[in-house]
Amino acid sequence: MVADRLRTPEVEELIRALLALETPDEAYAFLQDVCTIREVKDIAQRLSVARMLAAGEHYAHIQESTGASATTISRVSKALHYGADGYVRVIARLDEDTFGAGDH
Repeated sequence: MVADRLRTPEVEELIRALLALETPDEAYAFLQDVCTIREVKDIAQRLSVARMLAAGEHYAHIQESTGASATTISRVSKALHYGADGYVRVIARLDEDTFGAGDH
């Protein structure tokens, strides 16, 4: 299974490192050190694509808005609908933060 191939000791340590970050500045610093700028922008673009797909946007609008290729949009759509629900969870939590911000 793909998830089993992903669960290596190195990836487990990466997950622990991500969960250890406490502030946006710490997250920026870690991403800057561990990824290229292009990699960070690609990941951010995929999240934007996932959010737009989840909101029911059409591929053409997503491509125009994000600059993502049709292949990227298709891969994100596949992950969104048939993946491990990572995008679904993150989008729901980001939406909770957005909508719940005024409730505190």
